[in-house]
Parts: sequence; C-alpha cells; structure tokens
Amino acid sequence: MVRKPASGVAENPLAAVSLLHLLLILFGTTLRPLSAMSQPATRTTDFLDQLTADLRDIQTTVAQRFQPLTDDQLNRRPGPGRWSVGQCLEHLNIIGGLYLPVITRKIQQAQTRSSRPAEAVKRGLLGRRLTNAMRVPSSEKATKTPQQYAPSGSRLPRTVVEVFNRQTEELLALLQQARAVNINTVRIPNVVIALLRLRLTDQLELLVVHAQRHIQQAERVLDGSGK
Repeated sequence: MVRKPASGVAENPLAAVSLLHLLLILFGTTLRPLSAMSQPATRTTDFLDQLTADLRDIQTTVAQRFQPLTDDQLNRRPGPGRWSVGQCLEHLNIIGGLYLPVITRKIQQAQTRSSRPAEAVKRGLLGRRLTNAMRVPSSEKATKTPQQYAPSGSRLPRTVVEVFNRQTEELLALLQQARAVNINTVRIPNVVIALLRLRLTDQLELLVVHAQRHIQQAERVLDGSGK
C-alpha cells in the first residue's frame, strides 16, 4: 500500500529518488551559463546524421574492444563500488529497455498524425541541461545511479554485449524513422516521472550521449584507470 503523508498526496518513493537524481544532475554539475549554451540553428538532417555517426563509432568500439573479451575480463571490477565493462553495458541495456519502446510508440503516433519533418531542430532548456551534464566524464563527475537503473552485482553472461548491440541497432532504426516526422513536437515522458516530458530531439541526443559516457567508462576499465 502506498503511504500518504499528512498533506494527503500519495508518496511515491521511486519517483522521489528519480527526482532527487535529476536535481543532482542539474545542480550537482558545473554547467555553462545559459547564454553560452545558445547555438545557431541546426538542420534536422545534420542533427540526426551526427547522432547516427556517434552510434556507429560506439558500435566500432564495442566490436573491437568488448566483443572479444573473456567472461573474466567482461566481469572484472576495478575496485569496490566500481562497475565492470559488463555492468556498464547492462546499465545501458536497462535504460534502453525502458525508453526504446516509448520512443517507438511515439514516432508511430506521429506518423499516424501525418507529421512532417521540420527544417531545424529545437531543444528544450531541461533537455539541454541534462545533456550538458551527461557530457561531463564520469571520471570527473560521478553521479549515483538510482537503484532501478543500476546493474546487478552478479556475474554477467556474454549476452549483455549482444543485447547492447541489438538495442543500438534499434536506436539507429529509430533515428532513421525520426527523419520522417517533426521530432520537435514529439514529447517523450520520463519512465518514472510521467509529468517530465522531453522533446524527442533532447531524448535522442541524451540517449546517445549517455551511451558515450558509459562506453568511455568501460574503456577506462580496460585501460586500467577504472573510473
């Protein structure tokens, strides 16, 4: 049963934890002034081309560095509280499993409405801040991952790499589908805090930048720095 505080508003511990994590990301990381974040308009095709290229680079890294790993190498943790390569990938798989179905459904709904692509992309303030914060390497600014998004502490099978590869291909397909709709008007609800809705532009970029962050983290594990 959900416990209610004196105000009569239902208390949702999961949402509270996620909201706290969001605030830590927004205000626990040094951000550029908003005026410095202003950029010239980006063509939608260029925006999606860049995200696609970034994902292709990730695929190359995974194929060259992670695919050949033994089970022991995949599961080696550089220290207490540090993630292994497999755990970095599992975390990305958890996030992908939550967001990819939602994005698929929202793009399909936009296609049903006969949505047409816009010439230039638009980003929301919150989306830009989140993406900006995510670009800071975890080696410089670590953030605590909410439990529902954290990888398991158990030994992971090699299928964790296969699932990541499959989800990356799915995201690449969604980037292609996104070219046919107005991604500025599609809103993606947060999987825990439904009232938080990012533009599809922001959510796509955030997923790619988030993947880059943890792939780089996994590479540091292999290289011995481990943070």
